[in-house]
Amino acid sequence: MKSFSKRLLTLVTALGFAFGTLGGIEAAHAAEPKKKVKVVMSKKAVKPTSRIVKKKSGIKHASFRPAVRDDGPSFESDGITPRLASSAVAVIDQTTGNVLFEKNANHIVPIASITKLMTAMVALDVQPGLSEMLTISEADFDTIKGTHSRLGVGTQLTREEMLRLALMSSENRAASALSRHYPGGRPAFIAAMNRKAHDLGLSDTRFSDATGLTPENVSSARDLVRMVDAAHQYPLIREFSTSEEYHVDVRGRPQTFRNTNALVRNDGWNIGLSKTGYISEAGKCLVMQAWFDNKPMIIVLLDSWGKVTRIADAQRIKRWIESVATSRASVRS
Repeated sequence: MKSFSKRLLTLVTALGFAFGTLGGIEAAHAAEPKKKVKVVMSKKAVKPTSRIVKKKSGIKHASFRPAVRDDGPSFESDGITPRLASSAVAVIDQTTGNVLFEKNANHIVPIASITKLMTAMVALDVQPGLSEMLTISEADFDTIKGTHSRLGVGTQLTREEMLRLALMSSENRAASALSRHYPGGRPAFIAAMNRKAHDLGLSDTRFSDATGLTPENVSSARDLVRMVDAAHQYPLIREFSTSEEYHVDVRGRPQTFRNTNALVRNDGWNIGLSKTGYISEAGKCLVMQAWFDNKPMIIVLLDSWGKVTRIADAQRIKRWIESVATSRASVRS
């Protein structure tokens, strides 16, 4: 009996030990998966997130260019020279001829639709009939850049309306039609453009067409100051280039054309002449005659990038002139 009791006690003890060990192992196994699951989940969550962030960051930086902020005067460390994003700049006092600021002003570059100021001068120099009807034809289509126009084939407008649309909204077909309806046709018109450039002393300036769509139309900021000054002597160019908008019937349908320079609609500006331009080779361009503190100034901004850079540069120049330039000597950078 004693022997049986001992064997039974030994068996119970062994079983208790076994069950206790298994319980511990089972508890350990129950804890281990939790640790492994946490680690695996952490890895799976981090890697895709990291890849996504890098991919977005790469796309963003590939196409991102910092915006030009128009939030106040911006000066170099010397406190005198304005910081401008345009590649070539000239600012002069139109009355005295004093150069207030120049940046790469002698660089010869494409000028895009700034060309149309010369187009308008040449068209007006022959004292044409402004009420004469001109017709848009296929010869006025843009075969260089393939730009669109609301002036379809057969559109008839007066020479005055063509002139206004060419200057105000930079209508390429209108400018082309003006050159075709010139005495001697387009070749004579282009010759007259280059002849006038020579007569005005524009030694850096060459023209190959009346629209500015070709990069062969070139000039320098310094030359364009003179060209703006010459164009400013024409009352119609002053009026048409600064009109905010114009309503005209195009083949029986009313159309509204607006000025390509938003500053003409800004009450803080007093602009006497304006012209914008753009082709990829020229960048964004802007020339103006404007009044600051009752003084006429000419501003030339060439090869700006982005939609707002040339406008922001013009705003900076305005603030600079009003606060610094009028009391300083000429500045060149």
